Amino acid sequence: MRILIALAAALMATGATTAQAAAPAALAAPNISVANVQAHLNQFQSIARANGGNRAHGRPGYLASVNWVKSKLDAAGFTTRVQSFTYGGATGYNLIADYPGGDANNVIMLGGHLDSVTAGPGINDNGTGSASILEVALQMKATNFQPTKHVRFGWWGAEELGLRGSTAYVNSLSTTEKSRIKAYLNFDMTGSPNPGYFVYNGADGQPTGSVALQQRLQAGFTSLGVQTELTNVGGRSDHAAFARANIPTGGTFTGAEQTKTSAQAAKWGGTAGQAFDRCYHRSCDTTSNINATALDRNADVIAYALWATAS
Repeated sequence: MRILIALAAALMATGATTAQAAAPAALAAPNISVANVQAHLNQFQSIARANGGNRAHGRPGYLASVNWVKSKLDAAGFTTRVQSFTYGGATGYNLIADYPGGDANNVIMLGGHLDSVTAGPGINDNGTGSASILEVALQMKATNFQPTKHVRFGWWGAEELGLRGSTAYVNSLSTTEKSRIKAYLNFDMTGSPNPGYFVYNGADGQPTGSVALQQRLQAGFTSLGVQTELTNVGGRSDHAAFARANIPTGGTFTGAEQTKTSAQAAKWGGTAGQAFDRCYHRSCDTTSNINATALDRNADVIAYALWATAS
């Protein structure tokens, strides 16, 4: 993750009106099994271990990760395709997966980057977001969810080298295809070991409609009794390419190298004066570098937001 966050003033999740408005769809969302998400993370760790210790762009561990995620989605009945692009003299890959049905002129898209840095396996950054949206996708099939809108997922390559994969994807779309995407939700680092609960600030120069996505994600955390703060992510994660195309964006984040304050520790637990993720972009970003509670809560909020937005 390339985010260097600037935190806005602490903001409680939205009030009863927003939460109640989202409640009917949200109640239908499944409880996402954190054990299943962790099993996916174990697989990413195994892939990295077998491929030089990382899953970085241009390295065999990245393509192995793409192929493994694709196999899970193919078995669940998604329509998948692998889009290739070139950066730094190496071939990169995006994985796109479409859920059957829904209005093709009203697309809801979820994504996160699948690559790691070369220094380590990238389990929090961004195995967590990748594994969480994978499990949410699989639960769409398992629960026979039949959304009114069409749902598409993306796993992006070479984010760590400048958002290359997501930018290549958006640039490949025609004007008409871009106009069909009504929302893009990004999940990058959702299980930091000393976690915060951040929601992308939809008013931070983002396209019209982004505030509504922000409020829906906040309402998801409210339903779990979790307070949130807004974060101004600007152009530093994969949502940026979508925002440039005037597609409403949103997302969640549990923190990277920045230091947790005393006020945040009082609100969320954890250790004040320490980074949200002390293993950010390091070899120690392994399956031991995860807070299971944060991972679980974020996965449930992803499902909450998807069911509410796509229904």
